[in-house]
Amino acid sequence: MKSFKVILVIFTLFLSQLVAAAPKIENWVTDSGLRVYFVHVPELPMLDLRLTFAGGSAYDGDKPGLSGMVTSMLSKGAAGLNADQIAEAFESVGAELSSGSARDMAWISLRTLTLDEQLKSALASWQKIVEKPDFPEEDFARLKKQALVGLQAEKQNPGSIASKAFYKNLYGDHPYASPQNGTEESVKAMTLADVKSFYNQYFVNKNGLLSIVGAISKDQAKEIADRVSKALLSNGRGQGEKAVPIPEVKPLQAAKEIRIPFPSTQAHVMMGQPGDKRGDKDYFSLYLGNHNLGGSGFTSRLMKEVRVKRGLSYSVYSYFIPMREKGPFMVGLQTKLSQTDEAIKVARDVLKKFQKEGPSEEDLKASKMNIIGGFPLRTASNDDIIGYLAMIGFYNLPLNYLDKFTENVNKVTRDEVVDAFKRRVHLDKMLTVIVGGKPKDADTDTNEATKTAAEKNVTPAKAKK
Repeated sequence: MKSFKVILVIFTLFLSQLVAAAPKIENWVTDSGLRVYFVHVPELPMLDLRLTFAGGSAYDGDKPGLSGMVTSMLSKGAAGLNADQIAEAFESVGAELSSGSARDMAWISLRTLTLDEQLKSALASWQKIVEKPDFPEEDFARLKKQALVGLQAEKQNPGSIASKAFYKNLYGDHPYASPQNGTEESVKAMTLADVKSFYNQYFVNKNGLLSIVGAISKDQAKEIADRVSKALLSNGRGQGEKAVPIPEVKPLQAAKEIRIPFPSTQAHVMMGQPGDKRGDKDYFSLYLGNHNLGGSGFTSRLMKEVRVKRGLSYSVYSYFIPMREKGPFMVGLQTKLSQTDEAIKVARDVLKKFQKEGPSEEDLKASKMNIIGGFPLRTASNDDIIGYLAMIGFYNLPLNYLDKFTENVNKVTRDEVVDAFKRRVHLDKMLTVIVGGKPKDADTDTNEATKTAAEKNVTPAKAKK
């Protein structure tokens, strides 16, 4: 034990030197209200840009899938160029365009070389996407068909069914319950007018954040930010307004179990409740504790008890997904149908014991070493940095978040982990979703039951730690 402590001290001192060189974040606001976060990384001739907006699926309203459709359409036409011409414009200079949507946010990204010719061409093409998206009708019709095919395919995927049912029953009428890829009804009813209206409302300066990482000066970054900010003023959008705040997530009032029939040899199980949000005072205690509980693969308690000791499941895990409001805390596993109830009981017993006792001091130190040791690698590339930069800016986290991350992890005590799990995890009010097996009480048509479950719910999104 003494040697372990010595190793931990030396390891922590060594890593503190690495983290001391965490990227310096600068930020400002353009004249049109666009917030900008910038990190100068001179080692490689690369530049990454990411425009992030409060415009994810939580803002779809009564049109689930709309945010995702908007971001999918951005590369299909702009300033008179079709999808092939846009792809060629970026590929010809070695640049990459990407876009996407989660529950809280939507984004448009660019990666390019900083060599003069390549940078100038890539920025000009990217600006066209931001300023003058065409939303071609033919591509819109094709994407709708693809979305409907995807929704049909999900009905044959028990993991997708379980995930959607989990989010729907966890969040009820809260916007986080909205299916990110929509429903068959919402996709069929979606129009180009809906897409354009969503873009013009949410993809605006005052609702946006521009993250910049790469080998350019601050003056160059300011020039790029001004160009992007002016591009967002097009089509009469003006500065726009901030999106309305996402409502507070209500806690579950009682335990609930949902069993969904599915013709499979295994059951997919998800258990959980609303967890934490970005900037939460308990974030590091919950994060560190969960690493030992179910977030560290084969060394986690859930894996040892459910799989290694009893052979009840090939995969078992737990995690928190912090968002603007409380994202889910989830325990998931897959097991044989005949072992479903036993596997669930063991997982619940592990969680109950962990909530009561927390990790041992040795397990806590091992978790700290693992997290702290891996952190420099998670901020080693421009792609890693811009992901963190967008997260820090979007959720208004402290500018020293990266500098203080390992310190915040290292100072968490065992008592703080136990206290946080006792206060925040309510074992008597957990949602349990089980997909697999035949109906117990009736000869329900399996396909129809699957269809109903699939069309009502939504898939989880990963987040930066």
